[in-house]
Amino acid sequence: MKTKEGFDFSKAKRGPILPQAGRTRITICLSDDIIQEFRNRAEAAGTGYQTMINDALRAYLEHSKKPLEETIRQVIREELRAAS
Repeated sequence: MKTKEGFDFSKAKRGPILPQAGRTRITICLSDDIIQEFRNRAEAAGTGYQTMINDALRAYLEHSKKPLEETIRQVIREELRAAS
């Protein structure tokens, strides 16, 4: 398929012109209210909402790596402080 200008798009593929290293395009279904909240926060921060979702997921994964023993100790310390 050629256009008027002589460009041949018969082997063209959709997607970014330059591949993004370390990133994979996927389709995911999220609740409308979650997406809207990330869009609102991203607009206020001057960044992209998908970047904020990625950062939130990364923070969750980092937090969930914490050993159970460390989490239990932290909870006990907080409870002891609150009881004092």
